[in-house]
Amino acid sequence: MASTHSQAHPRTDSGNQLLLEHPEAARHRMPRQPRSGGPLIGVTAMTAALGATAFAASPAAAAPQPPAVAAADSADQAGQQHLLSADPGLALAARIQLQADGQRTAADESARLAAAQEAEAKRAAQEAEAKHAEQRSAFAAPTTNYELTAHYGQSGSYWSHLHTGLDFAAATGTPVTAVGAGTVTSAGWSGAYGYRVIETLTDGTEIWYCHLSSIATASGEVAPGTVLGKVGATGNVTGPHLHLEVRPDGAAPVDPLDWLRERGINP
Repeated sequence: MASTHSQAHPRTDSGNQLLLEHPEAARHRMPRQPRSGGPLIGVTAMTAALGATAFAASPAAAAPQPPAVAAADSADQAGQQHLLSADPGLALAARIQLQADGQRTAADESARLAAAQEAEAKRAAQEAEAKHAEQRSAFAAPTTNYELTAHYGQSGSYWSHLHTGLDFAAATGTPVTAVGAGTVTSAGWSGAYGYRVIETLTDGTEIWYCHLSSIATASGEVAPGTVLGKVGATGNVTGPHLHLEVRPDGAAPVDPLDWLRERGINP
């Protein structure tokens, strides 16, 4: 009789029994995946996830906030107005402060204007002084080593009318010089005036130099100190002297002493 005992399972060299797989189980088994692929895919996914999380949490990645300065200023102003309207004392203090600020501003402006006016007055005074100094330096006495004898307006038997000039008594031959810059417009004999030189200054004033013993400059432009002639006793005189007359614009004579002093000359 045939045996119904199934054939013993074969053994491996190690003594373990090899199990026979069911045919259906072998047909439905999923193919094995390589071991190296699975962990790589997991690490890559994890890195991507962490990177995305870090990017989302980074401040640089946050959306920029719009400026809020104008809104803050508007809110501050609204708050101040609310406080002022709610507290009459604060409103009064604010008005007083505004008035004080206005008064202080007005005072500062007044001080600034006063300082400017003072500076302008000082500048004008300095310019006037400089002009006077220039004028004084532009004029000189008409002769040297003299003595004043007859003055303007003086009366005497030697003149038919009042004395029209200023007399500088000096030795004959003493140089007579131009008192200022001008032009010699006349020179020669002139009756009672003897030898005379007329100088016309730049402003039109005529200076008469009379009773000269001789004439050195008969025409042309002259500077202060230019020798015009020499002291003499020609014409209607009692002794050698220079008779000086000052005639603005060539008209009636004025006091030569006042005219010279106004220009810094004190005979």
